[in-house]
Order: sequence, then structure tokens, then C-alpha cells
Amino acid sequence: MTRYISLLLFCFLVQGCATRTPVDYSAFKESRPKSILVLPPINNSPDVSASYSVLAQVTHPLAESGYYVIPVSLVAEAFKENGLTQPTEMHATSLEKLNQIFGADSALYLTITKFGPIYTVVNSETLVAIDAKLVDLRNGKTLWVGKAQASSREGEQQQQGGLAVILISAIVKQVMASTLDAGHKYAGIASERLLTAGQKDGILFGPRSPNYGKDAQ
Repeated sequence: MTRYISLLLFCFLVQGCATRTPVDYSAFKESRPKSILVLPPINNSPDVSASYSVLAQVTHPLAESGYYVIPVSLVAEAFKENGLTQPTEMHATSLEKLNQIFGADSALYLTITKFGPIYTVVNSETLVAIDAKLVDLRNGKTLWVGKAQASSREGEQQQQGGLAVILISAIVKQVMASTLDAGHKYAGIASERLLTAGQKDGILFGPRSPNYGKDAQ
């Protein structure tokens, strides 16, 4: 029994000391994309507005990071004219076709895994989680993958008081989240975290940024 416990402790120590594998930026540095086509996000959450909410807020961090972003309204119209209205259909379009139509160097594929309020018996939170993949449209190479999330419970202090106070607080949070469409706010925060260059494991700065090339040493 003692030997078994010692083995478990050793495994925990090894796991705790393990370092994360650094992101391989070699393909990103070689590609040097200047423009990004953002495809409408695939929405795996129950909120039908999630895709529009995220799409409306991803251009800003990409532009601030030094990239030219194909206008999302132009992208949506082009897909509509070609009979594609669902993000899953758009994501299935060949890279060659996307490059031919939009002339972008790369395409950003987004998937929303969580969006909106999550309820428990005595609490609730608004959570947005997004996965991303940047692909070179000229050769099909994956340049970068990442994920980020934002939650209304970040920095929230432990609820004080009895059960009645906790229940009332949970009800108020649920009403506020539904009334104010809090998911949109946290979609913006998650988008900034995901697509702002200069962060650990984040995208590299684009050619329109004064920091271009400084993070690629």
C-alpha cells in the first residue's frame, strides 16, 4: 500500500513539473500572411446569436495585431451569392476556392464551444469559449491553433450570506444575463484574448504592426 501511494505521489510530482510544449511557429514565420479571411464561426452552443456576436468582434484584435482583414460583410455576401448560408458549408469550401474568390493569404476558422449563461442551483455565470485555427490558403498549412474563453465569474468574490441570499443573487444574475445579452460582452473579451498578438502561444504580429518580426526571433 505504501509503495502504491509513493508511486501516485511520484506521478503527481512529475505531472506538476512537466512544462507545456511550446507552440511551433515555423510555418507561421515562413508563411508571413498579410491578410486574413475570417469565416463565420461554427456555433456549437444553443444560442443562435453566438456566431454573429463573435464574428462582429474578431476584426478589431486582428487589425490591431497588424493584419488586413477581409470585411466580414463582404465575405457573408459573397458566400450568399454562391448559395452558402451555413458556417459548416463555408468551412467546407476548398482552400483554393477561398483564395481565388477573396485573394487572402490565410483563413481563420472559428468554433464556438460555449456561449451564454450557465445555470446551477445556487449560481449562474456567462461563459464564452472559442477555438481557432489559422490556415495558409496558398499551401494548406496550419499556421496556428489557439483557444480562449471569458467568464462573468472571473474575479468574483465568494458569495456571503445564507442560502436565501445566495438563491436571490443567482436569480438576479440570470435575469441580468438574459436582459443585457451578457454573452456579447464576454464574446468580445474572449475574442481579444484569442486574437491579440504578443501573448503567450498567441498569433504573431502582422506586417502592419510596428512590432512585426519582433516576436518571431
